[in-house]
Amino acid sequence: MTSPPLRVLVLGATGTIGRATVSALLARGHDVVCFVRPPRDGEAGRRGLPEGCEVRLGDPTHRMSVEEDGFRGEAFHAVVSCMASRTGVPSDAWAVDHRAHLHALEVAKARGVGHFVLLSAICVQKPRLAFQEAKLAFEEALRDSGLRWSIVRPTAYFKSVSGQVKRVKDGKPFLVFGDGSLTACKPIGDQDLAAYLADCLEDPSRWNRVLPVGGPGPARTPREQGELLFRLAGAEPRFRSVPAGMLRAVAAVLGVLGRVVPPLREKAALARIGHYYATESMLVWDEERGRYDADATPEYGSQTLEDHLRRRLQGEVGDQRGEHAVF
Repeated sequence: MTSPPLRVLVLGATGTIGRATVSALLARGHDVVCFVRPPRDGEAGRRGLPEGCEVRLGDPTHRMSVEEDGFRGEAFHAVVSCMASRTGVPSDAWAVDHRAHLHALEVAKARGVGHFVLLSAICVQKPRLAFQEAKLAFEEALRDSGLRWSIVRPTAYFKSVSGQVKRVKDGKPFLVFGDGSLTACKPIGDQDLAAYLADCLEDPSRWNRVLPVGGPGPARTPREQGELLFRLAGAEPRFRSVPAGMLRAVAAVLGVLGRVVPPLREKAALARIGHYYATESMLVWDEERGRYDADATPEYGSQTLEDHLRRRLQGEVGDQRGEHAVF
């Protein structure tokens, strides 16, 4: 690192990308403070956060907690947020993807923070879901804030496209929507994305810009991802098709039932999220041509999906999808 160390407040530090980003910031010599929720039952106090960072507990959805428990009246050069709603359902999305970020932005401005780096998502290009609208609303607020900003929109994560490793190892077919060629993406590894986020603090070419980013190409469809997985597992490819419209139908039925049984509304929202990811590519959207453009989707890093899948098959990496799993 050529610039002097910075004091950085990190939000969303306990997620997989968040932990990797904390490590990347520490490796660059920065002074890192992580503002996280108190651990739930069964969670370790530091929740996988590396030694060398300070951990402060509080609730990012409450402005007073952000101010008193997070910033504590102290000066920071930058805020880096990897924070995101756990489920993406409307109530969670607007509470976290929008309001919690607004609280952090307001306090950051009041404390004289110079730079706000936001981990967003490439799917906000074609918003149809509550969490996409919430993210876009905060992106707009950040761009209008007067702070220097960097908005990073990754294409997809390794964990989101490698959830069927166990199925393949167990001799089961790889599930695809339609014929498996409806969508494509350039997934990026945790460490590569973390490095990209950390370097936003020092690279002027990434300041005051919206930055789509993927991992090393090529763009792969789900069927191509499955073929790669079978090849690495030394097994004959076997696929089972799931109608993409099934999730839309499920969402419609649950939406109707949710008028009577409120808990079903969230399940309907999750089905709509699943349908979106089953039918929309995670690549740069070309508005003029009305199509996704793999060539226009920037590539970054050295970790490949093939390397990640090999590590998953060997048991070096676990399934980290959590509540975002479809299959």
